[in-house]
Amino acid sequence: MLGMYIKVFVTPAAKREKVEEKGETLAISVREPALGNRANDRVREIVAKRFGKPFGKVRILTGHRSRGKMLSINN
Repeated sequence: MLGMYIKVFVTPAAKREKVEEKGETLAISVREPALGNRANDRVREIVAKRFGKPFGKVRILTGHRSRGKMLSINN
């Protein structure tokens, strides 16, 4: 099961959504709050769409409760 790993820095409850590449990290601002995993789910949706993969193939490996996260995208 080969895949790729992506470092993400998340800003929840932002006024507008945006994705920026900062070196090897994706800086993602989402409108959803960090309550009830809503911001994490939106980040997974954005990453899945950006890489052309289904939502279910994107997993948060580390950083479930922090702004810095490591995501994996499986083939």
